[in-house]
Amino acid sequence: MRLRLILAFAFIVLVSVSGVVLIAGNNVANTVRTYMFRGGMIGDEGLASALEGYYQQWGSWQGVESFIVSWNPGQGHGYGAQGMGMGHSQDGMMQARIRLADTQGNLLVDTGTGLTEGRLSQAEIANAIRLVVQKTTVGYLLLEGGMSFTASDQTRLVSMLNRAALTAGIIAGGISLGLVFFLAYGLMRPVRELTRAVDKIAGGDLTQRVPVRGNDELATLGIRFNQMASSLQRAEETRRAMTADIAHELRNPLAVQRANLEALQDGIYPLTPQNLGPILEQNQLLTRLVEDLRTLALADAGQLGLQKIEVDLEDLVKKVVERFRPQADSQGVELRFLEIEGQVLAAEVFIDPGRVEQILGNLLSNALRYTPHDGYIEVQTTYLPDAVQLTIHDSGPGIPQEAMENIFERFYRAGRSRARSEGGTGLGLAIARQLAQAHGGTLSAANHPEGGAVFTLRIPYNREANKDETQ
Repeated sequence: MRLRLILAFAFIVLVSVSGVVLIAGNNVANTVRTYMFRGGMIGDEGLASALEGYYQQWGSWQGVESFIVSWNPGQGHGYGAQGMGMGHSQDGMMQARIRLADTQGNLLVDTGTGLTEGRLSQAEIANAIRLVVQKTTVGYLLLEGGMSFTASDQTRLVSMLNRAALTAGIIAGGISLGLVFFLAYGLMRPVRELTRAVDKIAGGDLTQRVPVRGNDELATLGIRFNQMASSLQRAEETRRAMTADIAHELRNPLAVQRANLEALQDGIYPLTPQNLGPILEQNQLLTRLVEDLRTLALADAGQLGLQKIEVDLEDLVKKVVERFRPQADSQGVELRFLEIEGQVLAAEVFIDPGRVEQILGNLLSNALRYTPHDGYIEVQTTYLPDAVQLTIHDSGPGIPQEAMENIFERFYRAGRSRARSEGGTGLGLAIARQLAQAHGGTLSAANHPEGGAVFTLRIPYNREANKDETQ
C-alpha cells in the first residue's frame, strides 16, 4: 500500500515536472525566435506596423525603399543610408539589416547589400514577420541585429535554457519526491497501526485499540475499529461469563439429584414418592433452564418462531394475573389489576399469546421474588395511539442504580443472596426483553417515583412494525 502510494505520487510529480519543462522549453524557443529575429534586439518592433500602414495607404510597395531609409519612430533613432547600409542610430543602437519581400518571397528591399534581387528562403520566411493588411498577407519583413544572431545561435541559446529548465525540474522533482516520502509515511502510519491491531485481535488479544488523531476519514476508521474491538471484547467477556454461569447453574441441581439418587441406591432413603420429590424438582429446574437457554439461542439467531393471531390483550393479561394470584396470596402480596386508561383504539392486538404470557409470567415472577410481605403488585394496561402498553409496578426495594444497566443481562441478579433458593434461572428478564423485541416492541425497567421497580412493555399495533414472520 505504501509503495503504491509513493509510486502514484512519484508518477504525478514526474508528469508535472516533465510537462512544465516541455512547455517552458517550447515557449522559450518561440520567445527567443520572436525576440531575436523579429526586431526585439534592435527596438524596431514598430517598423512592421509602419510598413503595414504604408501598404494600406498606397496599395503597393512602390517607393517603399525611400520610406524605410527615412523611417524614424520618433525616438531619436532611424536608419541612415550608407549605400542603403544600416548605420548606428542616434542613440547608439547596434547596426541592423532590414529585408522586405513580397508574398512570393521576392526581395524588395535589402539594407545590408543594397540589392533588390533574390528571394528569401523558406526558413527565412518562417522566421520573418508576416505583414497583414485587412486579414491578407502582403509581404514579409526580416530584421537581423547587428550582433549577427543566427539560427544556430538560437538553437544553442534554447538548448542552454532547456538545460536550465531541466535542472530546475530535477531539483523540484527531488524536493517533491522527498515530500512524497514524508507524506506517504505520515498517511500510512495510522494504517500500519490499524494493521498491527487487527493482527493482534485476530490472535485473540481483544484489548487492542488504535490511537485516533484528527477528524478525517482515517480517524473515523480508527473510531469505528475501536468500537468494533470494544463490542468484541464485551461479547467475549459475556460469553465467558455465561459459560461459567451455565456451569454453575447446572452443577447444583445435578449435585442434588446425584446425592438423592446415591442415597436411594445405598438404601439410606427408601424408594418412596416423597423421597423422589426433590429429584423431580431439580429435574424440572434443569428442564426449565435448558428450555430458557434454547429460547435465547433461537432469539439470538433470529429463528424464534411466533404464532401471531388477533388477541384480546386485556383478557390475556387478566388470565395471567389470576394464575399468579394464589402464589401472591400465599406470600401475603396484594396483586392488583387496574382498569384500562387512555383512549381504547383497539381491543385486539396482533401477537403470539403464548410468548406474551411468557413475558408477563417472567415479569410477575420477578416482582413476586422481590416484593415483601404485605406489599403489592399493580398490573396496568394502557392503549396508546400507536402501541399497547403494560406496566408492572411492585412495592419492593427497587433496582439498585449500579444494577440498572445490567438488569436484562443473562444470569444477572441484582441481589446475589436471593438467587437460586428463591427460584428462577437468572434468564427470565433476558428472555422477556428478547420476546418483546421479537414482537417489534420494547421492554424497559425503572424505579417508580413512589418506590419499587416498574417494568414497561410496549407492543405496536401496526403489523408492519410488528413484522416477525409466524411459524
